[in-house]
Order: sequence, then C-alpha cells, then structure tokens
Amino acid sequence: MNDIEKADIIAYKMEPANKALVEVELLINNDMLHSAVNRLYYACFYAVSALLINSGIEARKHSGVKQMFGLHFVIPGIISKDTGKFYTEVFGKRQKGDYEDLVSFEKEEVEMLLVPARQLINEIEEVLSKK
Repeated sequence: MNDIEKADIIAYKMEPANKALVEVELLINNDMLHSAVNRLYYACFYAVSALLINSGIEARKHSGVKQMFGLHFVIPGIISKDTGKFYTEVFGKRQKGDYEDLVSFEKEEVEMLLVPARQLINEIEEVLSKK
C-alpha cells in the first residue's frame, strides 16, 4: 500500500471514530445505554485501528488490536497508560454488553466514558499528525 492509499484508509477510519462519539451522545440521551457502550468502543476501535495501519501493524481480531495497541503504543509511552487502560476497560464493557446476559449500564457510568474516549481519539489524532 502506498502512502496516499494509507492516508485515505486512515482518514476513512478516523471519520467514523469521531461520528460515533456524536452517536453516543444521542444514544445516552435516549437511554439506549447498551448501544451507547457499543458505539463508544467502536469509536475507540476505529481510531486505534487507524493508528495501527499508520504504523504498518496488522491485527485480525479485536483482541489483537487491543494487544498490538498496548505493545506498540502504550508500553513505549507513545499513548498514555491511562488511555491504554481505558481502551481495555471499554473493550470489556462492550464484550459484556454485547455477549453476556443480564448486563445493565447506568446512565452516569456511560456518560463518564465519553471524556476518556475523546481523550483516546485526541491522543491518536496527535500521533497521526506527527507522521
């Protein structure tokens, strides 16, 4: 893949990352909390995927994306440890919400996830802008 194609794919991933955060606010305001958690995770997942693509790192599964993100960006300090912990947290919440029975989320809990999700996307955009 050449640099122009890579830049297009990265932009393609970052656009839904930012749009998903708008969707999250709508979902929270309409008490659709499982869907809000799902979209929060995917907003972060799209951004992390763009970061991996930018660095030529491949991952085939969501768990692989999480692992590569930690290994190549959080551990070396390119992305903050708090942001790395948040990605693991939102990954787990999405898994529970999508695949486990009798899981519920409180509105305040989901609202509190918005700030670190925005932080994750902002940190990734900052790293991407340096390349």
